[in-house]
Amino acid sequence: MSTEKVLQTLKEAGKPMKAGEIAQASGMDKKEVDKAMKALKAEGAIVSPKFCYWEPK
Repeated sequence: MSTEKVLQTLKEAGKPMKAGEIAQASGMDKKEVDKAMKALKAEGAIVSPKFCYWEPK
C-alpha cells in the first residue's frame, strides 16, 4: 500500500522530507503521497519536526 511505501521512503532517507521530495524519491504521484501522508498523520505514524517537513515517529 502507498502508506507503507511513504513510511519506508522516510525511514530510508533518515531525515525529515517534504511531500514533493517523498514523491520524487519513491516514484509515486504527489497526490498519492499526500493521501498516504494524511492517513499516516491520522494514525500518528509520522510527525512534523518543522513546518512542511515530515519524519517517522
